[in-house]
Order: sequence, then structure tokens, then C-alpha cells
Amino acid sequence: MSKTFSGWILRTAKRQVNLLQEGKRSYSQCLQRRGQARWRRAHSGSAAARLCSPPLCSSDRSYRHTAEDVRYQLLPQQINDLLRANEQSVKMADGEGRNRGTVLKMESNILASNSPCEDRRSAATCLQTKGNLFGIFDGHAGAACAQSVSERLFYYIAVSLMPQGTLEEIEFAREHMKPVLPILQWYKHKNDYMPREMASLYVDHLRVFWQELIELDNGSGMSVADAMAYAFQRLDSDISLEAQHYTDNEFIKNLALEIAFSGSTACVSHIDGVHLHLANCGDCRAVLGVQDEGGAWSGVPLTEDHNAFNLSELQRVRSEHPEEEDVVSDCRLLGLLMPLRAFGDVRFKWSQGLQKSVLHGACNAEPLNIYQYSPTNYHTPPYLTATPEVTYHKLRPQDKFLIMASDGLWDFLDNQEAVRLVAEHLSDIREPRISMGKRSLGTMHNLLLQRRSSGIHRPDPNVATHLIRNAVGTNEDGELDQERLAAMLSLPEDLSRMYRDDITVTVIYFNSSAIEAQYQDGEQRR
Repeated sequence: MSKTFSGWILRTAKRQVNLLQEGKRSYSQCLQRRGQARWRRAHSGSAAARLCSPPLCSSDRSYRHTAEDVRYQLLPQQINDLLRANEQSVKMADGEGRNRGTVLKMESNILASNSPCEDRRSAATCLQTKGNLFGIFDGHAGAACAQSVSERLFYYIAVSLMPQGTLEEIEFAREHMKPVLPILQWYKHKNDYMPREMASLYVDHLRVFWQELIELDNGSGMSVADAMAYAFQRLDSDISLEAQHYTDNEFIKNLALEIAFSGSTACVSHIDGVHLHLANCGDCRAVLGVQDEGGAWSGVPLTEDHNAFNLSELQRVRSEHPEEEDVVSDCRLLGLLMPLRAFGDVRFKWSQGLQKSVLHGACNAEPLNIYQYSPTNYHTPPYLTATPEVTYHKLRPQDKFLIMASDGLWDFLDNQEAVRLVAEHLSDIREPRISMGKRSLGTMHNLLLQRRSSGIHRPDPNVATHLIRNAVGTNEDGELDQERLAAMLSLPEDLSRMYRDDITVTVIYFNSSAIEAQYQDGEQRR
């Protein structure tokens, strides 16, 4: 094993196991307070219960001290440049498209805290079946697993949905080295990294998967719920097997191990007409923005966070390991991992014997001794699963948008606050249009001054950026604070993660008219 990768394994092990030891207590306290804040939000629903200033640290004095230590004060334009660097906006198919116009557009953004960023996102249209796919992936112990899952999971879902005849056509083309039917149309931002070193291995394993589906002879393909659940589990299994497969290519071997030993949560939506399916594995979240007939807005969560603050999830994990009292301690799996479901993280899935064997074989020398960092209560693996919780929602005309985001956003905003921010952005309440007409320049000037004095502004055309700006920059009084925003964005890398996580947001807007039309079509066909 290369020295670089050996060092990475050691750093990963220390990061996961010694989080509560060896001088890391302050960071642990930050994370614990973040979890406590989530608990308060879940049980109170009060805006006062959310994390304010400081967001993740242990005391107000700690935040003030950090803010004072930041010498570099960002200018407004520099703040905008940082916030908007990863913006993405895509208009989806119109009324003639495969989704029959129920999805108008999606807007997305990523704000990194870790260096490199450990979050990923994906968006694509299924070309051989119906529907659009959107995904949020939150990595930990590095970005390798999140990167791999963001590249591959949609293919596994799309293939699972294909009818028998399409799968056979794809296999025939592959077997005879002819052009294969395109599976997905991707919507990628220029900064969405797509490494190609593992492409051949990924295609080979995807082919094995569709060959197995052909042998199942499932006729018209799986249901969406079954396809999503099966794809999650199968991809996680392939990630595990790839780390156990030894090749002569040292780089690929090390990268496969890095992917398997790091981890990632995932939240994926599949939208086909009025049919919305969500598959969630971990603590990313999806919230539906609903507007009633009176114009009032509400946030409806469509996923459950898989962490220790979800009592049913906590009970599930404990019931699978009834003899182990410390299976969840300090709000973490084995005292180490916050999400209770995730891809990768084979240190929580493999037996210690298998871990030792794989690492020994990879090293071709003395096995890398990571067991000095292993928890003493590691008795009955696997402790972690990538099995998603799949939910279904039939879209209604009052369903206006869907917010999907990594937990970095939800550390600052509760569901209702996020929906309110998007609703204000959508309805244009905060930025009324000023008609020039016959107004004098003096009148226009006064209107602009009134807008500025009342705080009415909407600097971000992209709603995901609007959410991120307000999440990071809102103070304890619920007001957008430019000084706080500048300080949070100016934090050096070694401090930034103590105050905020990577934040990834995708907002999907629905076409109410198209949804209503589908209901009317359904009534006419009866």
C-alpha cells in the first residue's frame, strides 16, 4: 500500500474513533450541541430553538473571539462570488417532455466548509424510462464515497426500472461492441468533479447488475420504490466488493479502499408526472413546500433523519444488537458516527477479521494496524446499513416545490423557515417590481430608499443561494447580518468546520397547472 494511502487510513481512523479524545473535545462539544439543537427544533418547532450565533460552537465568547481573529473582511461582491461559485439552474422538460411538465426547473448550490468539500449533488433524466432523478450526497471521512455514489447510484436505479426487452437490447449492444442506448441525461455544473479513473470498473459492475436483472426476467421492470431500495443496497454491496478485489493497478486498488472506508449519506428523489418517490439513507432531508387556498405556507417533511435523535431509528439499531449497551453512545454509532445509515463505512460493516485481511492483502506487508483505534464494543457487525427508507407522495396543485439539502443547511434552518425563505423568493414579495412609467427620477430614488430602509432586497436569483446566505448569515434576532456572513465565510479551513458543515441545496419547482391537468385527465379517463 502506498504511503499516501496508509497515511489516509490512519487519519481516517483517528478522525472517526478519536473524535472524543486527544484534544478533540471542543470539536465533539460543537457537534453535540448541533445535535441538541436539532432535538430542540424537532420537539418545539420554535424559531428561537434553532441554532443562532454561534451556530456550532460552545459559547458566545468562542464565536466573538473567532470573529475578531478574522483579519480579512470580505467585501459584498466577494461574498457574492463565494456564495455563487457553484450555482446551478436547469429548466426541465416542458409540457411535451417525459415528465409531462410537472417539474418546471431546479436550482442548486454548494457551499464548502471542508477542504476539499465532502458534499456532492446529482440531477438527471431517465432516457429509457420515465422520470427525473435528483440527489444530495453528504460524505464523511473524505469525499471519495460521496463522489462514487453521486456518479453511480442513478445508473443503478435507472437500470432497475428498465423492462426486460430494453435490458436485453443494451446487453446485446455491449456484447457486440455496438453503441449502447443512453441511460441518463445528466445535468452537471462545471465544478462537479467527475473522475474517470474508475469508469471502466464501474461500467463492468453495472453490466453485471443488468445481466442479473435479465436473468430475473422481471418483464416490465421493478416498481420505483423497489428499484430505489434495491439500487441503494446493490451499489453499497459493489463498493464493498470492489475494496476486496485486488488488481495490479495500485491507484485503483487504493481508491477502491478509500471509497469503502469513507462514507456517504444519500437522499434521492424520483419524479414521474405526479408521482414523487424519495429514498433516504442518513441525515440529508427533503421538505415539501405547500401553499393552501388562503395563501399560507407550510413545510411537510418527506424524509426522516437517520440519527440518534430519531427515536424509532435509535430503537431499530438497538434492537439489532440487543446485547450491546453502547451500540449508540454520545449520540453516535459506537460513539463515532452520527448517521445511522450510510454507504461505505466498511469499518462499521465488515468483521474485524475481514478488515485485517483486506488491509493486509493491500499492503503486501505487515497489516496496517488500525485496531488500536477500534472501539472495544465491536462485537456483532454489521452495525450500519445503506438500506434506504422509501416514501411516496402524489403531487397536488398546492405542492409548489421540494427542498433537498444536506444536514449542513438543517443545522441552521428548521423546515418551516426554509419553506418561508423559498416562498418569499418564489412569490417575489420581498422585491416588488417598480414600473418606470411616468415616475420622476426623484420618485424612483425615494422608492429605492424605502426598499433599502425596510430591508427589502433579493440579491440572489438562485433560490438555493438565497437559502444558504440566510442560513449562514442570520443572527440570533432572525435578521440577515452582513458582518456575521462575512465572518463565517472568512473563517480559515481549520476553524470553519467547527462552525458549519458543507451545505448543499437543491430546490425543485413544480408546475401546478400541469399537475392539475393530470388530475383532470385522470377524471376524464374514468
